Amino acid sequence: MSLPVTLGDALALAHGRVPASEARLLLREASGERAATIVGFPERPLSDVAAQCFVDWIARREAGEPVAYLLGEREFYGRVFRVSPAVLIPRPDTELLVEQALLHLPDGAPRVLDLGTGSGAIAITIALEAPHAQVSAVDVSAAALSVARENAERLGAQVRWFEGPWCTPVQGEVFDLIASNPPYVAAEDPHLAQGDVRFEPPGALASGPDGLSDIRIITTEAWACLKPGAWLLFEHGYDQGDAVRALMLAAGYTDCVTLKDLGDNDRVTLGRRPV
Repeated sequence: MSLPVTLGDALALAHGRVPASEARLLLREASGERAATIVGFPERPLSDVAAQCFVDWIARREAGEPVAYLLGEREFYGRVFRVSPAVLIPRPDTELLVEQALLHLPDGAPRVLDLGTGSGAIAITIALEAPHAQVSAVDVSAAALSVARENAERLGAQVRWFEGPWCTPVQGEVFDLIASNPPYVAAEDPHLAQGDVRFEPPGALASGPDGLSDIRIITTEAWACLKPGAWLLFEHGYDQGDAVRALMLAAGYTDCVTLKDLGDNDRVTLGRRPV
């Protein structure tokens, strides 16, 4: 296949293979041209280096690889986070978890814990939006923590990082709020073999036969790490709100409530350890 020699040639090559919006984004990143130039000046020449990069990206995207992994970044809460196949790609729905965490922070210098931090998007955003907070984050994956540390350094966030399973690395410490976007997809869910998620780390997605195994563990372990009156917040699947509330209530949490995302789906459930 010969390389495209103009911007228009490049878009023509991608036509029907990937969505037009993704083709324009990939071409913008490969060529360094502005979006308006790509649309308004299709005759603009394309260097061989940019053309080869674009052709490679289109082939990989056509095979299903997420755009965020191709570009190595994804926007979250108005900031650009580096991502790699070692971490889950931040989703807009997770911004609801951050918003609720910020709303439930007490005054003073609250201690916040993010469990399963991945790219660090949740912990770093809380640290930057609430600079008075003392934020810690845990992940079992050393590769994920490397990505998170890089994001924190680049964005100027102060976060303590811990490697290990859930609350184990911070045993003996207590927090004013714990937030988590844990794996919550059922292990046999057919969606795990479809679309972009095929390329994301399975350990960040699947959690037992009903998708609730990790939420059960965190619900139990977090109790000892929460101050009396402190909040525990989960992101979860669109059909798991009732089940997560039931787990939290059975464990002794109070004031449990489930909130909906912009798509009107159950997305975040929170409760507090009684005073």
